[in-house]
Amino acid sequence: MEGYSRPDGHAGARNYVAVVPTVGCVNEVARRIGMAVDGARPMLHHQGCCQLPTDVKIVTDVLIGLCRNPNVAAVVLVSLGCESVKADEIVAVLKDEKPIELVRVQAMGGITAATKKGIEAARRLVDNVKAERREVPLSELIIGVKCGASDTTSGLASNTAAGAAVDMLVRAGATVIFGETTEIIGAEHILVRRASSPQVAEELLACARAMENRVNAMGVDMRGGQPTEGNIKGGLTTIEEKSLGAIVKGGTMPIDGVVRYGERPAKPGLYFMDSPGREMEFLTGLGSVGCQVMLFSTGIGAPQGFPLSPVIKISGNENTCRNLGEYIDIDVSAIVSGTEIVEQAGKRVFDSVLSVFSGELVKAEILDYDGSGVNCNIYTVGPTI
Repeated sequence: MEGYSRPDGHAGARNYVAVVPTVGCVNEVARRIGMAVDGARPMLHHQGCCQLPTDVKIVTDVLIGLCRNPNVAAVVLVSLGCESVKADEIVAVLKDEKPIELVRVQAMGGITAATKKGIEAARRLVDNVKAERREVPLSELIIGVKCGASDTTSGLASNTAAGAAVDMLVRAGATVIFGETTEIIGAEHILVRRASSPQVAEELLACARAMENRVNAMGVDMRGGQPTEGNIKGGLTTIEEKSLGAIVKGGTMPIDGVVRYGERPAKPGLYFMDSPGREMEFLTGLGSVGCQVMLFSTGIGAPQGFPLSPVIKISGNENTCRNLGEYIDIDVSAIVSGTEIVEQAGKRVFDSVLSVFSGELVKAEILDYDGSGVNCNIYTVGPTI
């Protein structure tokens, strides 16, 4: 396995200059900068101002985490100048870790001037961070796991294949993170049996309880939101049924800890991230904790990629693999037909992780889906004020 060395000891699967806005107001400036420079990737979101201090901290921490992702060699930070997130604080944290340049739209005289300066900075950084891949150990891997647009084949095939690969990765010394708190509800009593300690078990249960309480506080239940309309059309009738299929994507190994949204684990192992199920926020959370490659199991076919990390799409639905094959990377429908066992499919997923880390492109990258960064967001818990 080959990757790009970083000063913090981690290795990247890609060698990008990330163009990161501190607030959604300057998304368009960041997008124009990132799309104008080969080797630069805009990482957009819709947060950063008019939020409670708790959410401002979450957004700040996630932005720092995204900039620290091993796939990011350097950063162009784009600020409006009056937002709640403090650009100078982000620069101060990162300036000794990797090259970072700050573009301020208001201070530079507007969109046109800031975009021009940002493009110049991005081109300069791309030239400065050119590097060759080197051999790296599997312990460098930080892998995220997601399922979306799930159907009955997800729990039977694609999630189980992903879970088998997760077991192999954890045994090899990698860090693996799965999550989606809404999709453990109804199956949390099964998941906690794998907790490595009573404390981890209680933290898992607390995540589920807190999510249920947030829904109940709205005076509604989850139906229509979870399972989604697509899930129901795919044959999943209850949140419990969906959760039973969803939790298997985390494999069978002991769960070493629970991390907050955007919190990077301190050491290798298997971790649960307290997080939503929606792709835009969850993939951003995985990116912010350093995931260089992501596994995405899908039944009826979600197309998402992610600007900073390749996303390997896995499906066990034969129709989806045939009709939507332009963005499905691994077909595991043979598990359903009985011509391939889960362990074999899991090994194919495991091998794909190593190949993709070493430079092989996934379908979303070939299509440049989410290369513009527009399908991303940061999960916050309070109101917009």
